[in-house]
Amino acid sequence: MKALVYHGPGHKTLEDRPKPEIQSAGDAIVKMVKTTICGTDLHILKGDVPSCAPGRILGHEGVGIIDSVGAGVTTFKPGDHVLISCISSCGKCEYCRRGLYSHCTTGGWILGNEIDGTQAEYVRTPHADTSLYPVPANVDEEALVMLSDILPTGFECGVLNGKVAPGSTVAIVGSGPIGLAALLTAQFYSPAELVMIDVDDKRLEIARTFGATHTINSASGEAADKVKALTGGKGVDTAIEAVGIPATFVLCQDIVAPGGIIANIGVHGAKVDLHLERLWSHNISITTRLVDTVTTPMLLKTVQSNKIDPAQLITHRFPLDRILEAYDTFSRAADTGALKVIIAA
Repeated sequence: MKALVYHGPGHKTLEDRPKPEIQSAGDAIVKMVKTTICGTDLHILKGDVPSCAPGRILGHEGVGIIDSVGAGVTTFKPGDHVLISCISSCGKCEYCRRGLYSHCTTGGWILGNEIDGTQAEYVRTPHADTSLYPVPANVDEEALVMLSDILPTGFECGVLNGKVAPGSTVAIVGSGPIGLAALLTAQFYSPAELVMIDVDDKRLEIARTFGATHTINSASGEAADKVKALTGGKGVDTAIEAVGIPATFVLCQDIVAPGGIIANIGVHGAKVDLHLERLWSHNISITTRLVDTVTTPMLLKTVQSNKIDPAQLITHRFPLDRILEAYDTFSRAADTGALKVIIAA
């Protein structure tokens, strides 16, 4: 089969690999139909994720069709259309029992990280019964790809961890796909103000169409002052970091109000400064999280009922044999306008 393979920082190739086989009773082999590229894949290619070793097939998102199942799989059968969760969970270990699927002792974020992933014609998915979801009839499968990772990530790590509430003020730093996913799902809770901050005016324009009440270009270095002006000098109740670089984490510290929350989503590959000399007395909370995908069933229902349309995030489409071009397009988003790219396997 064709697969996109990581060969160390900065190096990837599309090459022929053997079709995966069942290794344990809970496995399923899924024939990929649609997959995508995540910002985390770019972090891997920068060398920010040491758990991903050279030789790994990348990708942890997508929809597909069950090709075969292990003897222990009871929920799915060959021919079923399924949504693949970016998080594999056994459903039985201590962490899974607590809803911390991302820390499953035999799963977690392993697809495209510790085991071969979804940017291929076939993928082996462990713990199939508890890590796959049936694709409902008459639902756009491309839209469902957004439920593999970015929609639950934006919702769980940003909106839920940030305790977004009716009437609250929220700033999302980073108007990329994850930031926009947080913007879409934050509106479940009717915050009074939803401020999007980025250096790209095109993405900020998209954010306005997605429901942002205010947008701020931070390139001038005046973003914090503008947020304070919008909030009567107080700052925001929730500051969501959706980039993963030191400057954006510091900006969140500059704009959070006393009693507020900084909810980190971004994948950080370098140390950041925490200004406790200013914040020690401000009663703020800082949250971190790897998505657990515990909200995927609920988000699936919101998509089914047309309460939310994650297909808005899709800007480009490629066949698998042009995945290197897809990576180039996705990695140069400022030039190409890319948000999420769909890759048809």
